[in-house]
Amino acid sequence: MKLGRWPLVVACTSLGLFGGIVASQRLTGQPAVPQLNPVMPGRDWQSFAPVVKRVLPGVVCIEGQGRAKHTAGEDTDPGFGSGVIIDPSGVILTNNHVVSDLDVVEVTLTDGRKFTASDIRHDPKTDIALIKLEVKDALPVLEFGDSDAMEVGDRVLAVGAPFGLTGSVTSGIVSAKSRNNLKLNVFEDFIQTDAAMNPGNSGGALVNLEGKVIGLTAAIKTRTGGFQGVGLAVSSNLAKKVGDDLLKNGGVKRSYFGVAARDLDNDAVRKSGVRNGAGAVVTKVGEDSPAAKAGVQPGDVITKVNGKPVRDAYELMKTTGALPVGQMVDVLLWRSGKFYIGKVRVEETKSMGRPDAPAAAPEPPPAPLPSNTTTGAVGLSVSDLTADTIKQQKLPKEVKGVVIARVAPNSFAEKSGLASGTVVLKVDKTAVTSAQMFEQALRQAEAERGALLQVMKPNGDVDFVVLRLK
Repeated sequence: MKLGRWPLVVACTSLGLFGGIVASQRLTGQPAVPQLNPVMPGRDWQSFAPVVKRVLPGVVCIEGQGRAKHTAGEDTDPGFGSGVIIDPSGVILTNNHVVSDLDVVEVTLTDGRKFTASDIRHDPKTDIALIKLEVKDALPVLEFGDSDAMEVGDRVLAVGAPFGLTGSVTSGIVSAKSRNNLKLNVFEDFIQTDAAMNPGNSGGALVNLEGKVIGLTAAIKTRTGGFQGVGLAVSSNLAKKVGDDLLKNGGVKRSYFGVAARDLDNDAVRKSGVRNGAGAVVTKVGEDSPAAKAGVQPGDVITKVNGKPVRDAYELMKTTGALPVGQMVDVLLWRSGKFYIGKVRVEETKSMGRPDAPAAAPEPPPAPLPSNTTTGAVGLSVSDLTADTIKQQKLPKEVKGVVIARVAPNSFAEKSGLASGTVVLKVDKTAVTSAQMFEQALRQAEAERGALLQVMKPNGDVDFVVLRLK
């Protein structure tokens, strides 16, 4: 749940705070284990007033003045949020959802000065926006900290105006790092904290005890609509990079690698033999993309980019997305039991079309496929991949394999996620080009461990599936 703008007209966000002491207590009473000392703030941090004095001048209120960018003819009451001054010339960073439908905003500093701004730059994919003020005198700024250097358990302060209550600061700790796949933004790198956040906190600062910004407070996870101990802040390293691009270019230039990928599940890791059990399996390679030009293929497992380990699909997206456009990078690939190095020259992201374009009407399901052979033990029937089948299934012309004609209900095949229309390309790294070869490969597979199938799904994605045999 994004925190949004709070629809009240209020004064600028200010700061008040509290700290806490976390103590540990022995439960067993056994003398063999030494007791840990309580975790105590240092003497200088029994009050956080020094942090407040540094942070407060760099926090601003952002109030909407109009919504011309919203639906034509529709007029609704503007709201407000918070922002962080990052450059003395009047550059402010906030959440995109605070200003996404506004054409003019009023920015109020803690000393009462007010500025009207219409230079608003957006990056919806990360929920970051930049506001450029016209100022005569230099403004106080907040310095970015290194969000990657923060550790779980580090104390933080969240600065904002929940429910329009100015002078609100909550304290907490870093609960987790690098939260992603939350489906809030296209690109996600959140710091999780238990510092309380509510509507009106959006665009505020999450700061460490040095007063450096390590995140922009953005959202909460909740089942009640109110705060339940899980707050999310866009990491400062991501926010800073996006802010720099918005300031210099007016938009974000992202590198284009040209693959879609997913995580390897544990069964596929064990069967594929990928070292260290880490990597991202390539499910699709864009036509004429940098990856395609370098020879990357669907089914490859990317384990490193420029020597940096890739643990999963998100880390692959994060790593490749941060590469400079035009850079040549080494990509370590695991393919059919061997490592290969591909050299990819990163290009600038191409437009993928309007995200709000209407979805195409669903096509009728294909006619049932003929079956050449039935593997009753696992519950699937396959047929040779003919030119007619390739045309009917709208598959790439060069694809070779066998197509699954039917899957029996409650069978090993169904439980493995296999479905009619899926093309089996390989069984345990051996290419299969006929139903007879497929049946033979299954007989040779280790029954205890199952068979590792490389498949092409009806949507064109290539994936690995472990088919249980007993």
